[in-house]
Amino acid sequence: MTPLPEQDEDLMRLVRETDSHAAFETLVRRHTQNLLNYFTRCGVQQDVEDLAQKVFLRLYRYREKYQAKAKFTTFLYLMARQVWIDDLRRRSRREQEFTETQDEGRNIADDRPVSDTGHIDNRTDIRRALDALPDAMRQVVVLGAFEERPYAEIAEILGIPEGTVKSRMFNALAKMKVFLTDDESSAGKRKE
Repeated sequence: MTPLPEQDEDLMRLVRETDSHAAFETLVRRHTQNLLNYFTRCGVQQDVEDLAQKVFLRLYRYREKYQAKAKFTTFLYLMARQVWIDDLRRRSRREQEFTETQDEGRNIADDRPVSDTGHIDNRTDIRRALDALPDAMRQVVVLGAFEERPYAEIAEILGIPEGTVKSRMFNALAKMKVFLTDDESSAGKRKE
């Protein structure tokens, strides 16, 4: 048995050309955690494993369309983004159907874990700041800051100019900073 190639692009080419299950399994093992992180940072609170699985199913289904013109991860995140959008649409339709059963009286902002020093838990704080961003900005921050994708790749994944990516990143980080600063001062007031 010949060893599998190291590069994702070569593995995907092998999947496309020979339907290699071993190559596909390698890609799944290599990228599952990144996809789980991506969906979590996009605001998905449940079913992240299902969404990652949908991405890999879609990847396998569309393996014939793969062209090694760009990095494999660009192709993968294009699919992940579409799966995320499809999930948002599905959830939105479901929420509209059950509007009357939603608990509108609950204020999520009051559920923040506060440490002994009065500071809001950093991880939860960042999660809330990210959730407060519009989807277009959140996508740029998730792909750039958390997934560490270069601006050019983010532009290709999102189908927008690289300058727009830079602008959205700048504005998103500024909004997050304001959100985090406001939350920090609110936590201090609650502690007093």
